[in-house]
Amino acid sequence: MLTLFSHYTATLAVTAGIFFVLWLVSLRARKASIVDIWWGPGFALIALLSFALTPAGALSRRQLVLVLTTIWGLRLGTHLLVRNTGRDEDFRYAAMRASWGHGFGMKSLPRVFLLQAVLMWVVSFPVQAAMRSATPVTLGFLDYAGIVLWAFGLFFETVGDLQLARFKADSANAGRVMDRGLWRFTRHPNYFGDACVWWGLWLIAVAVPGGFWSAIGPVTMTVLLTSVSGVPMLERTIAERRPGYDEYARRTSAFLPRPPKG
Repeated sequence: MLTLFSHYTATLAVTAGIFFVLWLVSLRARKASIVDIWWGPGFALIALLSFALTPAGALSRRQLVLVLTTIWGLRLGTHLLVRNTGRDEDFRYAAMRASWGHGFGMKSLPRVFLLQAVLMWVVSFPVQAAMRSATPVTLGFLDYAGIVLWAFGLFFETVGDLQLARFKADSANAGRVMDRGLWRFTRHPNYFGDACVWWGLWLIAVAVPGGFWSAIGPVTMTVLLTSVSGVPMLERTIAERRPGYDEYARRTSAFLPRPPKG
């Protein structure tokens, strides 16, 4: 088995290399938002690489983490691919392109692509940590608790995405605010579910000696979703595009599901 330093260096190098290639593709396509489609599959690749680098780890846990991460990653990647195919560049990147001017291409390498590579690598710490220990050999309470939380999160974000897609597909809902189903209890069920998935994977990492420190991963993901590129960035202009969104925001939790106010 590789040393801890060699393992994490290898996964970081591969992750950064792939994002560099994505950057080159984005220059040709003039569409930086292709990076979003890789956000899910990229974690699946890190899980697969970690699996290959840790042959001495407990096989059942390594297989479990690989399967859970791959299911989540491919589901998210497929969803974003279908959603973004044939569409213009995502408004977030379009705004950056307009703000950064002709230098957007070079600036996007460190500030969009390599930054996301590092963030992906950090968020994946529970996946990598769970793979590295040969003990305990069998799955225990924390592993099963992690599976339950992961499944709850996957359900929440998958159902939330499907409900929103169905809502948008109905022309009668044009310009209206989605406030049905899971969206009645949280303005971002997909983000909430995403966070639950990563806290579930962290519980599995905690089952191995020394895995507690990998909480850096889900903490980073939760902060990104609630305070950086998730809720704040998405809601910055949505009230201007969706009449009635302010009222919806007043009565509906931004992240944690709860009964609506009033």
